Amino acid sequence: MDSRIQAFVDQAQTTFGLGNYYLHHHSLWRNVNHFNETSYTLCLEWFPNGTESDEDGSNPEGTASIEYNLNTGKLNNAIFVMGETYAQDGITFNGGTEEVIKWVEQETGLTYNEQFRLHNETENEIEFSAIIDGITVSPSGNIEVKWNANRQLIFFSVHGEFPTGDQVIRETYNLSLEQAEHIAKEQVKRIEFPSFEQKKLFAVYAVEEIYIRNQDKMTKSFEMLQDGGTSKKVNHILQWDEPISGAFEPKEIDLLEEITPDEAFSCRPSPTTLPITEEDEKKCVQAVECLLRQEYPEDSGKWCVTNLHRDKKYLIATLKTDQHETRVFERKLSILLDPNSIDVVNYIDNQFMLEMYDSLEAPGNVTVPQEEAYEKLKDLFELKPFYVYDDEEKQYVLCGKLDCHHGVDAETGEVVLLDDLV
Repeated sequence: MDSRIQAFVDQAQTTFGLGNYYLHHHSLWRNVNHFNETSYTLCLEWFPNGTESDEDGSNPEGTASIEYNLNTGKLNNAIFVMGETYAQDGITFNGGTEEVIKWVEQETGLTYNEQFRLHNETENEIEFSAIIDGITVSPSGNIEVKWNANRQLIFFSVHGEFPTGDQVIRETYNLSLEQAEHIAKEQVKRIEFPSFEQKKLFAVYAVEEIYIRNQDKMTKSFEMLQDGGTSKKVNHILQWDEPISGAFEPKEIDLLEEITPDEAFSCRPSPTTLPITEEDEKKCVQAVECLLRQEYPEDSGKWCVTNLHRDKKYLIATLKTDQHETRVFERKLSILLDPNSIDVVNYIDNQFMLEMYDSLEAPGNVTVPQEEAYEKLKDLFELKPFYVYDDEEKQYVLCGKLDCHHGVDAETGEVVLLDDLV
């Protein structure tokens, strides 16, 4: 075993009291965050003495999975399978919440009430969330700690981002709903919500979440930010005159990366951080168009390449269509390409998700205009401060997140709680 890995093995065994365990397996993997930074993780799997993998390949009860961030040397995760631990002289919390907070600070290097705060607390679990000056951040950061009846640690996890001061453009928050009224009106949109319990689609006016920048009142779309690597926005509608005969032969998708200790401990940037050039974009669009001419020959002009994204071993092209634009789920194609040859490897069509709508009763006639729906919802709007990462400025900027938990039934005019529709 590499001596650098052995040092972490010894540290884990001592810190978590794993005298009753043996190291069953270790692995290295890497991740690229939203900021295009590469981090390497060492995962150590410890089995209780005298145990092996179950017949189905799953880990035995009490297995300890310990993960370290090799960039920082800090603990990422510590999970005891099924909440069972056989650790001796491991991590135990006898001093209450303050002791847990101090331990989290020690393990993460983060500062309580500066970079994270208490989010939720129960008898045997505490959750923390990332903050800047007491304000929630996006993309988010979360820390979770759990213990058993004997106050022994059975779960610890750090996920997401915890910004430092030099990543932030600090401002005084001064947004109000009155200032955002013209934006709020535009964000009330009609969407079809599926109710599988009632076997029906409901046409509902709901608010499409959006960020409004504190500084200049400009808007930033609310996106579920993805980890992975370099992304590039594309807006290319695919059109052709002739299909291509012959079926596409997909290859098996393999996301496992072979990573050497030298790569990991030198924190070498992942290939997924490489830029996507104009030539890459051109070749990707050509390859994707050829695939569609084979697999979707009647769809000329229907699909638009919206995004290219590096993730693990592939370049992924995202394609969308304006079909069913009022539904909660959009029709989407994800096409995986070899980043070297720019050949299509495989693709994923979410049509199967949309087919679940086919068995549902269609929504009734829309009788409520959008203006009336806005009037019914305007007193229920929320505008909460968020520090949001701006890709262009490479900094967190202060925004207000416009949202609403209610909607208006477009058929009856009734104000409904959106959670009740799902």
